[in-house]
Amino acid sequence: MTGATPETSHPKIVALGGGHGLAASLAALRHLTRDLTGVVTVADNGGSSGRLREELGILPPGDLRMALAALCGDDDWGRTWAGVLQHRFTSEGPLKDHAVGNLLIAAIWDQLGDHVAGLDLVAELLGAQGRVLPMAAVPLDIEADVHLRSAPDRLTVVRGQSQVASVDGQVVSVRLDPLDPPACPEAVAAVKDADWITVGPGSWFTSVMPTLLVPELRDALVSSTAQRVLVLNLGEQAGETEGLTPVDHLEVLAAHAPELGLDLVIADTSLVDTRGNLEAMARSLGAKLVVAEVATSPGSDQHDPIRLAAAFSRAMKQA
Repeated sequence: MTGATPETSHPKIVALGGGHGLAASLAALRHLTRDLTGVVTVADNGGSSGRLREELGILPPGDLRMALAALCGDDDWGRTWAGVLQHRFTSEGPLKDHAVGNLLIAAIWDQLGDHVAGLDLVAELLGAQGRVLPMAAVPLDIEADVHLRSAPDRLTVVRGQSQVASVDGQVVSVRLDPLDPPACPEAVAAVKDADWITVGPGSWFTSVMPTLLVPELRDALVSSTAQRVLVLNLGEQAGETEGLTPVDHLEVLAAHAPELGLDLVIADTSLVDTRGNLEAMARSLGAKLVVAEVATSPGSDQHDPIRLAAAFSRAMKQA
């Protein structure tokens, strides 16, 4: 595949995902380019996002807010606005646990009546170093087939992102409802025009896999000539991926998007096995395994944006 190198003035990079994982990728990638787009899952049904989604019938704004905050600059303006966006009310009334950024995004959507224009306006207000887009034009729901601890011998269907993320059992697979939602046209266009596309890290079944399940977006991802980079999580996640190895994570991706090839897989040094199983699995997907220290500290489940930026840069130079 072809793709721009980091030496290109501003390679076009698209990062897919949601939550803290996508925020870490965006915070890293904004050090490498100004032409950066976050394509964000819109299936959240819990917390502040779920309440606004139910009351106003809008896309859940939470993951979009986190992505915008990650694109804020390191100057006083950027740090101040990132803090404002992420601030949550602690009252005991109706505003309890609502994030200011969620309310801001919802208000601008209400005024403009356009999700993309609203997000672009918020990004302009923040001085965000990139663009944030929803992966779909309508709110989505996640359904999962799960082996519950209470019924391990049969598959149980669990519905809802927050319910799947906290399930007491082993998630086997996920799907979207609706199965064929309208993709955000601007997100599809960004993927088609990208030099580099990153997937992950993040909640594997509820943030990462959904970005591969919107048919039009997946088709654009599969047919893209961009270099495709997967960032592995730093460990298993209680409930959602409990008991899954790094190799299992790649197998899950292959099962949900079998036609998707990868060029690079970035893994923390702590994930590499002595038998080379992870490297072999990456190679089976067409990818080179890139090993680097990307955690904030040994044993942490959070990626350090500066270390991740360095890993992205080295990987892109070697591609």
